[in-house]
Amino acid sequence: MTHWRLLHTPPSTGAWNMAADEAILEHIHRGESKPTLRLYAWNPPCLSLGHAQAFKDVDVERLRARGWDVVRRLTGGRAILHTDELTYSVTGSAEEPILAGGVLESYNRLARALLYAMRELDLPVEIKEDAGHASSVTRPNPVCFEVPSTYEITVDGKKLIGSAQARKKEGVLQHGSLPLTGDLARICDALAFEDGPARRDAKDRLLARAATVESVSGVETGWGRAAQAFVHGFEAGLGIRFEGGEMSESERQRADELVKEKYAHPAWTERC
Repeated sequence: MTHWRLLHTPPSTGAWNMAADEAILEHIHRGESKPTLRLYAWNPPCLSLGHAQAFKDVDVERLRARGWDVVRRLTGGRAILHTDELTYSVTGSAEEPILAGGVLESYNRLARALLYAMRELDLPVEIKEDAGHASSVTRPNPVCFEVPSTYEITVDGKKLIGSAQARKKEGVLQHGSLPLTGDLARICDALAFEDGPARRDAKDRLLARAATVESVSGVETGWGRAAQAFVHGFEAGLGIRFEGGEMSESERQRADELVKEKYAHPAWTERC
């Protein structure tokens, strides 16, 4: 039985959430922390950009008018609006059996856990076995949830969980977002489009290709119930035994440093 740490952290800013995940990864690399599943939320709502995504995708004026933050992730992929959702992060050594191998191998293992978790919520989910590449979309769109990637979780062909992984010298970090409720098309109000019709078209395409838990189940699912499903899903799907815990003081201090040095700094967020 593999023992991992389970963290539930309070809703936090985008900069702190991203800094916390990197701080945890650094401590795992030094042997000071166990592989970790962290479940969290965002306050205020935050637009996160993929590691290499161009900042010009953001309509800063519209973003600020809505009181939303923006942050750049360590992981790749496209933009996600983090609100009304459960976010998970997995951090561990690249030698950890569940995370070993290449991106697709570990992504596939984690997808099985996510599949178990969604079935705990009685959702008729499946794994998208071969989705090709996001570049196959005929119209450009900076939104993550428009296109399911290989091994992502879908319902009737619609993307339900968006995930992205980074493999660094310190280890492996995978982020993922499960929208619980709300209008997924809101993200388009904070992104740059040529004109109003292009924005409306992007919203229509997104709603046709992505889903929330509530839109699938017809009932509202709270964060706590979703979090419990993740714990059960990871334990059942991966043979993990979780040990509840807290971030160490050293991890918190490093997260605070990374907020100032990196994730809340325009040199990181507004590059590309």
